[in-house]
Amino acid sequence: MSNSRDLRVSFEFFPPKTEKMEATLWRSVQNLEPLEPVFVSVTYGADGSTRDRTHRVVARVLRETKLRPAAHLTCVGATREEIDDVARKYWEAGVRHIVALRGDPPQGVTGYQVHPGGYAYAADLVAGLRRVADFEISVAAYPEVHPEAPDAGFDLDNLKRKLDAGANRAITQFFFDPECYLRFRDSCAAAGIDVGIVPGILPVTNFSRLLTFSSACGTRVPQWLHDRFEGLDDDPTTRQMIAANTAIEQVNTLYEHGVRDFHFYTLNRYELTKAICHALGVRPAEENLVGKDAAAR
Repeated sequence: MSNSRDLRVSFEFFPPKTEKMEATLWRSVQNLEPLEPVFVSVTYGADGSTRDRTHRVVARVLRETKLRPAAHLTCVGATREEIDDVARKYWEAGVRHIVALRGDPPQGVTGYQVHPGGYAYAADLVAGLRRVADFEISVAAYPEVHPEAPDAGFDLDNLKRKLDAGANRAITQFFFDPECYLRFRDSCAAAGIDVGIVPGILPVTNFSRLLTFSSACGTRVPQWLHDRFEGLDDDPTTRQMIAANTAIEQVNTLYEHGVRDFHFYTLNRYELTKAICHALGVRPAEENLVGKDAAAR
């Protein structure tokens, strides 16, 4: 990667359900690989339902690319022994990075329930992974508070437990107000948290779907964002331009406040993420070399 700034990126993908979705995913992997992300993460169904598909995607990334995959693992729907076994298989396959999450209850089930004999919460999962192998471990953080947490203090204590258990970094839920992230980062520092709190950036591909995501995870969608996308339901080209501009503004603001690492939720589409990275100076090395050669001539 050639980088006009000291900016590091990572990308998130999810396991495809159909052959068509698989083709879309691999087109995105191939288009984003030249940007040399620090890692790429592959999600796990909210209720643990995609375990095999996640494993297949991670194995293929290892086999066919130079990318460093990070596999998501959750506490849902499995015993400690089963989860440890999955983790060991990842380690044996060459995976060195796990994103450790509590996970959400299966569809139709209200409220999280600890699996009998399973890891209760993400902090327990992190401690368990530390016993399995020397993984690099990322965990989730919530600048606007996890929807199930009673308050921000409780949520911050939970993050601290995950980090104290051995996690290396936290990746945030997506957000749109940079001030919200910066306040959260200050709160983390005041609580003695000194690992990287990597902001999660979601380029808005579909505004109505974004509203569904946001209500589920407690992310506030500011009025100014509603205003920007108003009237664009049938105008995908303008919508893409607005989405790219919004994410570029967000990253630039955070960069000015010392943030250097950014995690992009790609939704398995490369176009917006690639355009945003290009505008931010994160480009394939050969692309910048060509530009310099042309300038020298």
